[in-house]
Amino acid sequence: MLQIGDKMPSFAAADETGKMVTNNDLIGKKTVIYFYPKDSTPGCTAEACNIRDNYHAFLAQGYQVYGVSRDSQASHIKFKEKYNLPFPLLSDPTTEMLQAFGAWGEKKNYGKLTMGTLRKTFIFDENGILERIIEKVDTKNHTAQIL
Repeated sequence: MLQIGDKMPSFAAADETGKMVTNNDLIGKKTVIYFYPKDSTPGCTAEACNIRDNYHAFLAQGYQVYGVSRDSQASHIKFKEKYNLPFPLLSDPTTEMLQAFGAWGEKKNYGKLTMGTLRKTFIFDENGILERIIEKVDTKNHTAQIL
């Protein structure tokens, strides 16, 4: 489980274009990595659009933003195009990255316990050191929680 002060876990994941992104690529800039369950669902769309609508504020404060889910690259392309999302979406179908960050676990769905993506956001400094974790994400006001 990631803790404040930990280094960013090692990972390699493809964005919607198929370009591989690794933890080493993110060093040198402040980074927001948010994990979400599924493209084009109401909560995930609200969260992505809230970040999109305030993207200039992230850039102004020197942040790069990445969204991560288990969805395919094709699904990410549709999601990005439909909602005009200006930041990369990483695909993690194996849940390797989700697990490394502690964003995979038990969830209650209609009274049943299932394994799935936990909606969490991780904020790293320029050196890849974890500064904050947001576990109770307000999808409609997520930018305010982050910045």
